[in-house]
Amino acid sequence: MSTPTERDRPEEGTAEESRQRSADAERSPMEWDEPENNRKSEDERENLTTDVEKDDARKIVTGEARYTADYSRRFPDLVHGTVVRSDIAHGDVTNVDTSAAEEMEGVYAVVTPWDDVVPGTLYSSSGQSYPEPSPWDMRVLRRHVRFVGDPIAAVAAETGEIADRAARAIEVEYEERDAVFDVEAAMEPEAPQLFDDDDVENAQSGSDYDRNLESHFEGEIGDVDAALERDDVRVHETDLDTPYQSHCVPEPHTTIAYTDEDDRYTFITATQVPNHTRRQLAHVFDVPIRDIRVEKPRVGAGFGAKQEMAIEPIAFALHLKADRPVKLEMTRQEEFYALRSRHPMDMTMRSAVTEDGTIVAMDLYARSNSGAYGTHGMTVATNVGTKALPLYPRVPNIRFEGDVVHTNLPMGAAMRGYGAPQGHFAVESHVDEVARDLGIDPVEFKRRNAIREGDLDDVSTILKDDDRFARRIRSCGLRECIERGMEAIDWDDIEQPDEDHRHRGVGMAICAQGSGVAGKELGAAKLKMNEDGSFHLHVGGVDTGTGNDTMFSQVAAEVLGCRPADIVVESSDTDVTPFDYGSYASSTTYISGTAVKKAAEDARDRLLYWGAKLIEEPESNLETGDGEVYSEETGASVDLEEIGYEATYGHDEREQIMGDGHHSTDESPPPFGAQFVDVTVDEETGEFELNKLVYAADCGVAINPPLAEGQVEGGQHMSLEYATSGGLDFDDEGNPQTTGFRQYGMPRTTDHPPMETILVETHEPTGPFGAKSIGELPTNGIPPALSNAIRDAVGVRVTSLPITAADVKAALDRRDS
Repeated sequence: MSTPTERDRPEEGTAEESRQRSADAERSPMEWDEPENNRKSEDERENLTTDVEKDDARKIVTGEARYTADYSRRFPDLVHGTVVRSDIAHGDVTNVDTSAAEEMEGVYAVVTPWDDVVPGTLYSSSGQSYPEPSPWDMRVLRRHVRFVGDPIAAVAAETGEIADRAARAIEVEYEERDAVFDVEAAMEPEAPQLFDDDDVENAQSGSDYDRNLESHFEGEIGDVDAALERDDVRVHETDLDTPYQSHCVPEPHTTIAYTDEDDRYTFITATQVPNHTRRQLAHVFDVPIRDIRVEKPRVGAGFGAKQEMAIEPIAFALHLKADRPVKLEMTRQEEFYALRSRHPMDMTMRSAVTEDGTIVAMDLYARSNSGAYGTHGMTVATNVGTKALPLYPRVPNIRFEGDVVHTNLPMGAAMRGYGAPQGHFAVESHVDEVARDLGIDPVEFKRRNAIREGDLDDVSTILKDDDRFARRIRSCGLRECIERGMEAIDWDDIEQPDEDHRHRGVGMAICAQGSGVAGKELGAAKLKMNEDGSFHLHVGGVDTGTGNDTMFSQVAAEVLGCRPADIVVESSDTDVTPFDYGSYASSTTYISGTAVKKAAEDARDRLLYWGAKLIEEPESNLETGDGEVYSEETGASVDLEEIGYEATYGHDEREQIMGDGHHSTDESPPPFGAQFVDVTVDEETGEFELNKLVYAADCGVAINPPLAEGQVEGGQHMSLEYATSGGLDFDDEGNPQTTGFRQYGMPRTTDHPPMETILVETHEPTGPFGAKSIGELPTNGIPPALSNAIRDAVGVRVTSLPITAADVKAALDRRDS
């Protein structure tokens, strides 16, 4: 394997470029003060880059795993909640007649926006840091409804069937308003206005609610207009658009709300962000944070949907009214039309390129349909450019501009990739087309211009005034990803079909992501040793099914010198575990994993202290490993169990061996990847068949390679869905037409082409044992790579998702007309 410096060594460039690199190095040096124990060769690793079985794998496949709904049996007096939702797209609720529902036997509570237990406090449901970067524009129940599916009332009853029947008995009267469903029309001055002046607090930069603008943003490096007007460049332009995408979580949103014996409000809930949810509930219901407890049990996937406080406030209001534990569980239909989805976007990408293939300018405009509310609207839209444009950081002139627009359709929210899938589709499809127009091999064109180790990425901070977050690229295996992916897909040896009307092509897209939100993360962990040499690790980081708890045990075990099986991981209970921002933005391994490493190092110091007492040698001679503290000089050793008993029950001194760690950083090193797609296209019908997918990923040091590969494969499945199926449909009045898997069209296992995953190891000095993130990276690649492969096969470009046979045939007809 090539060394990192050989792999992506920066080009020398001109003397001016050399001076610029020197100036940049002062801002963000290449060197990093890395802990001595952070860099381990393969033969030094005991618990890293090893296949440790996912701790809940057997429980999940045997049905023994317990999710939120499974905790219902704890509560013999539990009641079941149902939500009454708007059946119009826009209007004011003038009356809610609940009398028939309230008279039904078995009904314990009915709540409306006028109830005393339902606060009118404005808030954002987005689970983000404080203060939320999303506007406070929603209330628990809505008098002003803004899409079909807005919650108006809720019922709690003895059974779910009674609750549903009572909900259907509630009669709602409206004064309807005009609605708008198109983002371009919504921005017109005469368009129906979704928000009045007093409907929003914490408004975002560039907001203009008279034009339904949640936010407008723009940033520029250099002078793009001047570059586009140069005589020695070709200007290329591509218009692209992407649809809604459902999270399709196996476990729907579910919450159990109750009051414990100490009169504290407790929520067992499927969430990615327990601590954010606790803080937000305290804000909405004006309750001290200390009086709220949020427990996250096993989560049946989140993908960003459960980075939302989507149903907890309604469950809370029902619990207060019913004075009983309440379970609120969404239906599959609600998940599709009333909860959250990926934001639709339309984008325009322009570039100026010289004949020799030098990119002198890139210009990206994105317009996002935020839907009825602004949760994650601005932050997702800004990631469209700040995730994808940094792939080409040495372009001297770059501009990124965007509008986030409200319509009377369901709200977008966080979803795996968080704006990057839309941005990669725009940038990587466009760059491929530019290369082909210039007659340059697209792979060579990207390899020549793409980011490399040593670069300073200013582009990711293009919308910030503070260059503190400019990223120095200290690890980058992108070119090795390209090389190994090309070999795996047989890039140079594609055999064409025998039929004249069928053509085979290959496409490639390069990808990047981040590792947490620079300057906006915090993870903490606490470790305690038991008498027998085992450990309990309490960590706030959230495992949503990805295997984070297993990763935590491996990181801690590598420091402590024990087995991962000797560590019991307790995570994500706001009463018991330390603070953590939660599972989003690909932060868990990088942020929470580093906190675990620090906690283990703190405890290890005490292991060495007690080992020195028992071995009677200086601590400086000692090391941990194989379940022991041992002397590197004499070979003397003492096992961890003996240390545990001695520390706990010793005669002259006693101690509970513990370790604390927390981590926050301004760094966010990007993982890199190269997605390859092999496709065969029928020129007569536009139908296409995917022959193979290959993804080569640089996530630094993979703590657990099989789990990392699983993330790549799952991410590719989601990316394939985005590229070829899915999407939400609505009629002319905003009524949802997609309310289940059958209409949605998520690819089944039998629809999936063969996949090959390649892990390219680099070492990220700022990450725990050299690790970066992996969870979101593979969601970015298939849409542009498939568009590029179809272009390679039949010479036409498809720029709208999902890509269908009809789209390909229409492009072929335009080509031939």
